[in-house]
Amino acid sequence: MAADLYEVLGVDRGAGPDEIKKAYRKLARELHPDVNPDPATQDAFKEVTAAYEVLSDPAKRERYDLGGDPFGNGGGGFGAGANFGFGDIMDAFFGGQGARGPKSRRRRGQDALIRIDVNLAEATFGTTRDLQVDTAVVCATCEGAGTAPGTLPTTCEMCKGHGEIQHVQRSFLGQVMTARPCPQCGGFGSVIRHPCHECSGDGRVRTRRSLSVRIPPGVDTGTRIQLTGEGEIGPGGGPPGDLYVEIVETAHPTFTRRGDDLHCSVPIPMTAAALGTVLQLETLDGIEEIDIRPGTQAGQTIPLRGKGVAHLRAAGRGDLLIHVDVQTPTKLDAEQEELLTRLAVMRGEDRPVGQFSPGQHGFFARVRDAFNGR
Repeated sequence: MAADLYEVLGVDRGAGPDEIKKAYRKLARELHPDVNPDPATQDAFKEVTAAYEVLSDPAKRERYDLGGDPFGNGGGGFGAGANFGFGDIMDAFFGGQGARGPKSRRRRGQDALIRIDVNLAEATFGTTRDLQVDTAVVCATCEGAGTAPGTLPTTCEMCKGHGEIQHVQRSFLGQVMTARPCPQCGGFGSVIRHPCHECSGDGRVRTRRSLSVRIPPGVDTGTRIQLTGEGEIGPGGGPPGDLYVEIVETAHPTFTRRGDDLHCSVPIPMTAAALGTVLQLETLDGIEEIDIRPGTQAGQTIPLRGKGVAHLRAAGRGDLLIHVDVQTPTKLDAEQEELLTRLAVMRGEDRPVGQFSPGQHGFFARVRDAFNGR
């Protein structure tokens, strides 16, 4: 190769391995035939790859720096005997994220989810619950190793402990090496010949355990409480996942929740609405006296500030809104009917329904009178 290898990669003669690799990755991404099919570019790619093959190998680089032939008897070019790793090409395009070496048997456990019912008072003021949870825990017999007592995993004979099997094939790039997980050990590099009889080699068993969870004030249906590290133990005794407790709020016989406000309907007789009265209402905080003022109308709302549900992520509470339901009697005895009739006469409310006094005609009556010239 006539050109200086350092100039081909665009690095100084004192460049370190990381700098050389970085320069090669950059050029390979620009010159690879799959990216740029121009024949001149393909020749440049071969030249860059041959330069990297030499400068990335300490022995070949030393031989080149001393003036020797880094390609030995193979003569000088890419494709005539160049034997570079497929991983270097993959590193150039994917940042070196391919599989390397055996994988660990220890893996993080899965997260777990359980649902619990809470009533309105518990959701408002918070509470503490003791839970029984069925999850995976570390096997006490093998302590997570998965092997029978007194035994150890043995090195896989197929992959020799590497966890992967390599295949070499020829292509237009030369000899290309690919790797895949070992089918015998599953990529672990070792085989458990004598699995633990308690966990069957998984390193964990299922059991029921107790734990206490604090439910903060203000939770609602769908609220999830995260308990870090209380989930499933991972395979091989790996770290545990998290446990999520999902809240389901049960219905209350009196109050309806809307956000952090509570609503309820209070029925009162029409006489109490007209004359006014004081009612006693059992709230979440105890008995409250409700002042029904004279002349209260049906559908009127009476608020009790700060008697609702606590705010989950802020101080204070919502309101309790009381909706007045004025009830009209449906059955009257003779005496009651006489009293109401006398009251209607006294108030001038004894006219038949639909009859208007002068000056109180409805809209359609006024339209009719306009057409009749009245």
